Amino acid sequence: MVKIRLKRLGKKREVSYRIVVMQSTSRRDGRALEELGFYNPRTNETRLEVPRIIERLKSGAQPTDTVRSIFEKANIFEQLKAANA
Repeated sequence: MVKIRLKRLGKKREVSYRIVVMQSTSRRDGRALEELGFYNPRTNETRLEVPRIIERLKSGAQPTDTVRSIFEKANIFEQLKAANA
């Protein structure tokens, strides 16, 4: 199964994440199929490639709970519904 999840970057106490598409059996920091964005929890900064995210969700990729909440804040699911209509 393909999942959209977070990949950890940075050093101790200065963490940031990349939002990536990976196989569900891959390690957390393993090889990603594609990078879809960036999330920094310290500054609450997010950068998302919305068209690619919508394309991956349409093809059946499942976001993790944390990534789902990031997408909800960015209104990705509303854009997905509008693209399907």
